[in-house]
Amino acid sequence: MADTNERPLLGTPKKDDASLGDVVQFVKGYAEQEIKDPLLGAGRWLAFGAAGAVALGLGLMLLLLGVLRLVQTEWERSSSGALSWIAYGVTLLVTLAILAVTLLQIKKTTLNNEPK
Repeated sequence: MADTNERPLLGTPKKDDASLGDVVQFVKGYAEQEIKDPLLGAGRWLAFGAAGAVALGLGLMLLLLGVLRLVQTEWERSSSGALSWIAYGVTLLVTLAILAVTLLQIKKTTLNNEPK
């Protein structure tokens, strides 16, 4: 009598064996899911960040130029003579105030958090 629970011989394929093509397809799908998609997301994130930084930098530059021209035109003593540096000093103070507010908004606890 033959035992019905015999193990298959070595070299004989089982039903659940994956073919080489299936393994290659699985690895390609996994690589796309774990490498390609996150890199595309990071590229998109960097592109929007760079565009935002350029727009914000241009806007702040125009704002500070406006502050400089405002001080020069509205305060006559700062537009010529020995006190012409005052307009630049006021603009520097406004720049430092904007920088301080910006740096105070950065929180180290939220830098590494992933969005939900």
